[in-house]
This record gives sequence, structure tokens and C-alpha cells, in this order.
Amino acid sequence: MPTLNNIRSTFLNYFAKQGHEIVPSSPLVPRNDPTLMFANSGMVQFKNLFTGVEHRDYKRATTAQKCVRAGGKHNDLDNVGYTARHHTFFEMLGNFSFGDYFKENAIPFAWELITKELDIPKDRLLVTVYHTDDEAADIWKKVAGLSDDRIIRIPTDDNFWMMGPTGPCGPCSEIFFDHGDKYWGGPPGSPEEDGDRFVEIWNLVFMQYEQFEDGSRTELPNQSIDTGMGIERVAALLQGTNDNYATDLIRSLIEASADATSTDPDGPGSVHHRVIADHLRSTSFLIADGVMPSNDGRGYVLRRIMRRAMRHAHLLGAKDPLMHRLVPSLVNQMGAAYPELNRAQALIEETLKLEETRFKQTLDRGLKLLDDELSSLPDGAALPGEAAFKLYDTYGFPLDLTQDALREKGRTVDTDGFDAAMAEQKAKARAAWAGSGEAADAAIWYDLGETHGATDFLGYDTETAEGQVMALVQDGAEVQSAAKGQAVQIVMNQTPFYAESGGQVGDTGLIRTETGRARVTDTRKVAGVFIHIAEVEDGEIARGSAAVLEVDHARRTAIRANHSATHLLHEALRRALGDHVAQRGSLNAEDRLRFDFSHAKALSEQELVQVEDEVNAFIRQNSPVTTRIMTPDDAREIGAQALFGEKYGDEVRVVSMGALDGTGKGADGKTYSIELCGGTHVRQTGDIGMFVLLGDSASSAGVRRIEALTGAPALAHLHAQSAQLAAAAAELRTAPGDVAARVRAVLDERKRLENEVAQLRRELAMAGGAGQGGGAEAEEVAGVKFLAQSLQGVSGKDLPALIDEHKARIGSGAVLLIADTGGKAAVAAGVTDDLTGKLSAVDLVKAAVEALGGKGGGGRPDMAQGGGKDAANAPQAIAAAKAVIGG
Repeated sequence: MPTLNNIRSTFLNYFAKQGHEIVPSSPLVPRNDPTLMFANSGMVQFKNLFTGVEHRDYKRATTAQKCVRAGGKHNDLDNVGYTARHHTFFEMLGNFSFGDYFKENAIPFAWELITKELDIPKDRLLVTVYHTDDEAADIWKKVAGLSDDRIIRIPTDDNFWMMGPTGPCGPCSEIFFDHGDKYWGGPPGSPEEDGDRFVEIWNLVFMQYEQFEDGSRTELPNQSIDTGMGIERVAALLQGTNDNYATDLIRSLIEASADATSTDPDGPGSVHHRVIADHLRSTSFLIADGVMPSNDGRGYVLRRIMRRAMRHAHLLGAKDPLMHRLVPSLVNQMGAAYPELNRAQALIEETLKLEETRFKQTLDRGLKLLDDELSSLPDGAALPGEAAFKLYDTYGFPLDLTQDALREKGRTVDTDGFDAAMAEQKAKARAAWAGSGEAADAAIWYDLGETHGATDFLGYDTETAEGQVMALVQDGAEVQSAAKGQAVQIVMNQTPFYAESGGQVGDTGLIRTETGRARVTDTRKVAGVFIHIAEVEDGEIARGSAAVLEVDHARRTAIRANHSATHLLHEALRRALGDHVAQRGSLNAEDRLRFDFSHAKALSEQELVQVEDEVNAFIRQNSPVTTRIMTPDDAREIGAQALFGEKYGDEVRVVSMGALDGTGKGADGKTYSIELCGGTHVRQTGDIGMFVLLGDSASSAGVRRIEALTGAPALAHLHAQSAQLAAAAAELRTAPGDVAARVRAVLDERKRLENEVAQLRRELAMAGGAGQGGGAEAEEVAGVKFLAQSLQGVSGKDLPALIDEHKARIGSGAVLLIADTGGKAAVAAGVTDDLTGKLSAVDLVKAAVEALGGKGGGGRPDMAQGGGKDAANAPQAIAAAKAVIGG
């Protein structure tokens, strides 16, 4: 029985023999389509090849593409676990032709692979074609010998493939497998087509058109092929089942879940195991590709998937976090095909453990919040949809869990209201991923790249160079020249200007020609074309002119120092905190550096000192910074750190610095920092000067951020701190070295005085002194002694002690105190223990707070507090409390 891994290899090897380039899977976060949240098919990374915007050195390709469908148009999340074939994560096997071959080759390739290489019985197969596609139908008859009744013509969009509202599209032909009459269902196009008998296993898209926003279509420059075979579905039929979850790979994950929870994989909790197995794959691959859980965008969808799986683990009875314990099983199954899982394993495990630990706390909190929402509703009333969505969206409390909890109370949820709130949230998410607008202008840069070639970057070795102005762009269109005062984007054949990338900001400087001068304010890069964003300062810059390019040396020097310091910082963090530390983002500017990294908690003062000291030690070592060009595999073999989710080419730059053997030479195996990096760096670590940490903070869930300074800004920062310390010492009339002790003494004295003042205020209030409204005497309300007082010069935190003293004085009864705190009011109420069975301080406070223009308030039956907006309403607040006592 072929395993899923066998099927993947068979597919890729077959097409390699047919002249196809085996192209690695692209990351799940699309690099060339801002309209997509995740890669959802094999063709995503080839979109620009189909439209003709981009060209590569191959015209045939084959891939095993990792895909996620859990948001936007392609969203299978809610069905996962309950059907045989829905997944959030799946692998799409595909073969592609970029103007090389079309239907006459694609159909024979498919038939030969399916019937010969995979040995699927011919008599169990049938196909569909678009109803007007006579050419495809004739080829199927000729190649496969299929009769007319096994070539089904479909007149709907089911057989006209579109990736989205716009983009490449065309008619398609789907291949179906008949699982036999033991399953209900009919062939495609029949009333019973949604059954489980006939299952689509492969879709051949004949890419002929490009669809535009206005609904029009144009012929693509070349007719192309895009196919997709769902590996899970093929594995199911080859392994004698129609259930993807019964295949070897997913079954192994289900059994790992069952073993970890000591439950039956096929028992009452079988759906839970299926959800966990599927979601384990999607969450792990997303984290490996750089997505971290958050409350918006891709991170929001990841968190939703994670928490859905974790809820199912909770329902299986898992008391401790489960998901992270299953990651080794996934890596064992898929790590060979997708090495990014191996590289990111520590980060995946830590992220899952942290998120599940938090979510277990959320479950308990969510149930309490649900009770609070119900307390304000009439008996039997449905929970408003907005409230249910708030529990889900804000606290991660799923709708189905809300419904389960309410079912026990005989209540329901307003699901229409929930759906409306969800729709509003999705609309916001779609708007957030509409793209930056720059993507619409990308075609011009691809065109320039095709015409003139990619810009040759010279800036690793020089900051000045000569070049030729290849193109000038204004407002998205080419122009012949730009005059003084005009903004322009300049394309050169070669440049020393570094384009913003990998966290390093773009260079600035000057471009001079015989006829003019332009100041470059930023440099960016699209499709290999460097874009010098500039303003003409003098004369005119014309296309075709020879030019001298000068990078701002001082600025580049500072940027280089910060970038190299970031590499040292990354390694110091790994050594101080653990191998799970991985870069999650950075900024290397001329005046500072910022580094985001995966870590669950704030760094201690000791850890910060350790990291800062270690970076400075390697700066003082003044060892050479070396660069090598290597293959990605060779780079990883020597331990080079790569940014998870980045797609690297056939060659990478490996930057090394720092020597562990003390020689300063950094011999192989003894180098401190080794990273894949395309940025510019110092020549010796000593060129960094010095390194000063400004501290760390939270960037997002599971991600910390460190900010730091190097060189002159670091020294200026230390001078400023020294000056501030000297000024503080002068104010305190002590030596700088004694400031800490003097401050502690001042604070102790202040605390003592504050306590004395608080005690005096309480004594004044108890005595009914000036500003306290006269003596405080209890009156009887409905048989209960009630003492109420409006106070001046007393803070809210003083009230509980005063309440206790008044309660002791009256023996039995209730007390209400209102403190005027600058126009606003602090309120406290107390009830003696003998009366708490029939009278609650919480009710007194809530009534008073409402009269004071506030809302809420709470505490215990014997002591409660709140606040209001208008202290002038104290008489009304006292009256409201009396009304509560009087019933």
C-alpha cells in the first residue's frame, strides 16, 4: 500500500522525467499576491508567470504545495473533523506549463500518471469538461478511450476555474474516482453529486484568460496549464478508503492524539481527534512560515485554528496543554518533505504550549462572563448575538461552546445576530488585506526588469559608482526626463544604493549627471529593479544619461553598525534564552535598531545585562566580518540562522562574525554568529563602537521587542544618562553614587508622611471636622441604623478604613461614604456582618453610583466600592441608598 510520502515522490519524479522543474513549495504567506491571506493552491507562486509579468528559466514546473484554507473565500474551517475530506491544511500536487504545452499534453500526462504510475483502475474513473470545451472531450476520448457517458459536460462555474474575482482563469477538466455503490451519491452534474461515491481527485485547468475587475477577460500571452491533485484524496483511494482521515499520515497523528489523551481514536471522541490532527498541521506550518497568533490578520486566523483544536483537546479531558506534545509526531511524518518543520520545531512547540496555557484560563473566564451576560436578561431569553460574538472574538470563546453551555440552562443564542457580527468582522478583515496599493503598480517594474534586466547591486564593496539612467517613472508611467523640483523614481543599470529589505532601511544620497542633480530620499526594490526615490535638486535628469551615484556615507556607516549589532544580539539572545529564539522582524536604521524575536516572557534585568555584556565583548574582540556565497543547504549545514518563512534562491549570502576560540579569526565550527543575510555590514566588529540596550517590550503574543543603540547615538545616550544622574544628585544634595540610597530615604519619608496625612484625614472625617458636613450620626431606616456622610479631602482608598471604624461604632447597621475627589466621587458602603443575609453593600453602592452619574460598582456583601462622575449629587446618592434599605 503506497504511503502518502510515496505518492508525493511518485508524482514529482514522474513530472521531473517529463522535463518539469521540481520547484519547492512557496511559503503559506503569499509573496506575490496581497489579495490572498494564505496560499490556497499550487498556482499562487506562479501567478505572475501566467500573466506574463514575470519570466523564469523554466517553462515546466511541478510542486507539492502546502496550502491553508481557513479564511476569506476559501474557508473550510467549520467543516473540518465532521466530513471525510475537509481540511484547513492540505497538500496540492501540481504540474504547470507556462506557454510550453496545453491540453494535448496535459491530459495524456494525467492519464498516464493515474493509471500507470499510481495504478488506479481505468474503469473506476470518469471526467468532466466545460460544456463548450469540445477539444478537451475529444482528447479524453482519444487518450483514455472514455465513452461519452464518462465524459460529463458541466455548464457551470464548477468547470471554469478562477482563483478569485480577478486573475488568471480558464475552463477545466476534473477527474473523478468511483468508490462504488456501497457509498451513496451520483456522478457530477446529477442531483446526487454531493454524495461520497464519486470523489474529485484532480483538476486540470486550461489557463487561457485573465479576468479583470470590470468582468472583462483577455487572452493570456500564452496558453498555459495549472493542475491540482489533492494528495490526501488520492492516498485515501489507494489505501482502500474514501476517508482522508483514515490515510496513513493523518491516522498516525490521530493515534498520537489518542495516545496522549489515553482515549480511543475511534470512540466517542473520534471527531475531536480528527480536528486535532488536521489543525496540528495547519498551525505548525503557519508558525514555521512566520505567522504568530494575534488578534488581526493572518495571526487572527491562526489563533482561531489553534483554539478550535485546543477546545477539542479540552473536550477529550486533557488537563494540561496537549498540542505541543504532538509536534514531534508531525515532524517525523512530514519533516523530510518540508525541512522548515525541523528548523522551526522548538518555536512551534513553545508557541502552541503558550497559547494553550492561555486558552485554558480563557475557558474558565468565558464561562463566568457568560453568566454575567445572562444575569441581565429576562428568564428564558436568548443570548444576544453581539454578546456571543464578543465572547468569541474578544475572549476566544467559541460559539458552539457557548451554545453547549446555554443548552444546559434551557437557553439559546441569537445566531442571526452572531452571524451579522461575524460578517462585520470578516468585512473588516477583508478590507485589511486589500493590499497596500503598490501591487497595482508592480507591472511597470516587471516590465522594466524584462526590458533592462535586474539592477546590478554594487553596494557591498563600494558607496560610489557610475551608472546609466535606464528609466524615469512619475505617477506610475515612464517619462523621458524630470526637471528641478520634480519628484521622480530613477532606475539605473547598476547602483551602490541598498534597497530596503530584511529590516535594513534603504540608502539615501545623490545621483549626478552632466545636466542635473537628484537627491535620493529612499531606495526600494521590486522584481529585481532598484527604485531610487528622488527629487531633482538642480537642472534636469534625462533617460539614457551617464550618472555618478554617491551613497550618504555617514548614514550608511551607522546603518551597517546597527545591522551587524543585530546579528550579535540575535546570537546573544539565543545563548541566553534558548534555541527557540528566532527573528520575527527587525529595523536597522541610522539612529537605532529594533529586533523582534520569539520568546514568551519579558527578559529579566540579569538576562538583559548578560546579553548587553556579551554583544559588547564581541564588539571589543574586533574580529573580521566575513561573507560567503553558499547554497541554502550548505549554509544550514554549518549552522547558519535563517528567517523562518523566507524563500531563498539557489545561492545565499552567509554573514559570519565573532570568534569563540579567542583568536579573532572565527575558524569553522568556532564562529559566534552565522546568518543568511543580504544586508550590508561593518568590516570588523569593532566598527560597531559600542552597544547599549534600551530595554525590551511585548511586540505581540509570544514575540518580544528589543531596542538598542550603537556607536555615537549609544555614547550620547550614556552621556545624557550621566548628566541626568548628576542633576538628580545635585537636587538631592548627595554624591551620584549615593543617589539610590538617598531616593529610598526620601521615598520612605514620603510614605511615612502620607500615612500620617491619611490617618489625620480619617480622624477628621470621624470627628466630623471642617469640610466633612458636620458630625456623622446614624439614623434609622426601616429598622436599620444607616450612617451616611459626604466627605472632602479624603481619597477613595481611605474609605474602607473609615467604613470599618463607623461599623464598629454603630455596632449593627449600614454605612455609606461619598468622597469628593475633584468633582468626581468615590463611593464605599459597608454592612455589619449580622445584616449581610438581608442587605448587601453591593446593592447600596450600585444605587449610589447610578445617582452620581456612574455605572457599576462591586465588592462583597459587607464591603463594596464604586465611583461616579458628579460628586454634587451626593444627597441624591444617599437618598437612593436609603431607598434600597427601605425596600
